[in-house]
Amino acid sequence: MVKALIKIAVKAQKGDCLSVAGDLLAVGVFSDASAKSLVKILDRKLSGGIEKIKKLGDFEAKPGSSCLLYAEGRLGARRLLLLGLGKRKKVTADVLRKAAALAATKAVGLKAKSVLLSLHTDIPGSAKLDSVRIGQTLAEGACFGAYRYDEYLTDKNHKRPANFKVLIVDSDAAVVAKLRKGVSAGVVTGLAQNFARTIANRPANVINPVTLAAEAKKLAKRISFLRCTVLDDKQLKQKKMGGILAVGQGSATPPRLIVLHYTPASATKKTPTIGLVGKAVTFDSGGISLKPGAGMHDMKFDKSGGIAVLGAMDAIARLKPKCRVYGLIPAAENMPSGVSYRPGDIVTTYSGKTIEIQNTDAEGRMILCDAITYAENLGCKSIVDIATLTGACVVALGQKRAGLMSNDDKLVARLKKASDRTGERLWHLPCDDEFVEEMKSKIADLKNLGGKWGGACTAAAFLSQFVDKAQWAHIDMAGVGVWGAGENDAPGSIGFGVRLLTAFAMNYK
Repeated sequence: MVKALIKIAVKAQKGDCLSVAGDLLAVGVFSDASAKSLVKILDRKLSGGIEKIKKLGDFEAKPGSSCLLYAEGRLGARRLLLLGLGKRKKVTADVLRKAAALAATKAVGLKAKSVLLSLHTDIPGSAKLDSVRIGQTLAEGACFGAYRYDEYLTDKNHKRPANFKVLIVDSDAAVVAKLRKGVSAGVVTGLAQNFARTIANRPANVINPVTLAAEAKKLAKRISFLRCTVLDDKQLKQKKMGGILAVGQGSATPPRLIVLHYTPASATKKTPTIGLVGKAVTFDSGGISLKPGAGMHDMKFDKSGGIAVLGAMDAIARLKPKCRVYGLIPAAENMPSGVSYRPGDIVTTYSGKTIEIQNTDAEGRMILCDAITYAENLGCKSIVDIATLTGACVVALGQKRAGLMSNDDKLVARLKKASDRTGERLWHLPCDDEFVEEMKSKIADLKNLGGKWGGACTAAAFLSQFVDKAQWAHIDMAGVGVWGAGENDAPGSIGFGVRLLTAFAMNYK
């Protein structure tokens, strides 16, 4: 299954949650204040077990920490998981999301079929942490943590439970109503993110430009207000999209341009239109400029930007923002062959601009430039592209933040606001005229490779040359899209960008 078989519910429970039956009760604990009613009751029921653990130093309640105890019949749940939330005043939505994800991860690891979450109580009142947002955050975290990419595992012992239930309980009916509203949205974004993770994790012999286009069409058939059109290689030639065609010409599987379109029911001529553009190189060998063999198996993840757009369009069409949204996914496989594009070639793009090819491994910008121009021609006034574009961005920012470059400060502010809300962090970098100069060629309008330094900035500056009047921003997610093989819980794609792009669209005015 593409989506995890997870059900999340909210329940009004008189008194406390200690009598509710389940496999695992997960409770949030602060590090800088005495435990209030729920944790005190838990400690009494467990004969001081929680206090003993804290005195031993085995659990300090720092964010990301946890401690598992067995209830031995003294609680409704069979196990108790303490989750650190850190200092009371510093609790954020992201802290809660990660705690919920950790609870779900632990539960799946224990092969538990249900988890009861009590992470939302006793949190200081704040506009940033209202009950609706908390509900969405907990649902997103639970979906994330419960995920495993296991569709090709044949040993049932290594697969997640067939069904997984999450129950969020509160004694206040008014709070429950707000939590339920948030959970409803959180399930949509959480499952859309998991859908994206599955498509991103699938190998190149399963997902190529043609089969990715088929997945997009299936998605559009499932959701009202979402339409999908696909430009095949013949149509790309007719439109003279030379960038996409050049990258894909060395592969036995031809390239595609996938266009998803959401229109709100109340749309008028004045309804704003935004474009989300995602790079989907379904496998990147580097082409003639071949990559080193070590780690090349991970080049199936070079489609992650396009998959982020695919997942975001899934969520957007279900949550129904008030703006029109185009999701454009240029898809190609970059392979070396007798018909591959070569260093030294000059390619004419959809915009009419010419590009000198200096390195065939700088292929992402080649397919993005055609799609960006096409997005503006479709009427998009704001365009955001997202891509695993440069190793230089990983060098600059590591694996905690994506790079953000733009021609418009207001668009940067919108994306930063979405980043703050979703916990998918961005860092603003420059891409102004001095970087554009480095991308100019002596024998064509541009070249596809800059100098030794500032590679993320020169790549963004290159893309900026394919925007006319639209607000435009580029997100380089090369360092943040994938967990390494050293992760014990769910190695592979983390679906970065799905929540970010969804929040951007939902709050666009």
